[in-house]
Amino acid sequence: MIVTTTPSVEGQRITRYLGLVTGEAILGANVFKDLFAGIRDIVGGRSGTYERELQRARDIAVQELTERARALGANAVVGVDLDYEVLGQGNGMLMVSASGTAVVVE
Repeated sequence: MIVTTTPSVEGQRITRYLGLVTGEAILGANVFKDLFAGIRDIVGGRSGTYERELQRARDIAVQELTERARALGANAVVGVDLDYEVLGQGNGMLMVSASGTAVVVE
């Protein structure tokens, strides 16, 4: 499955547009408490633990996106956009969402 942020796949022609596909992942407040409990991971202002959790959330969102595209008969997703949103105040959650257009390319 080709997944790209560009509106097309270089060297390939889009033959069918199958529609919008999305994938989401939400990290709960407990994840953040656990992450900040490991504050010693922070080096130079970065937290390796926090970054790994964000990567895991991105991976889940993109995996859902590709599964939904595959179910429509797509072999590529173009125009992919990743968004990050904090839900709630203080003890909120972080949502990572991926969206794009499922297409068939040849």
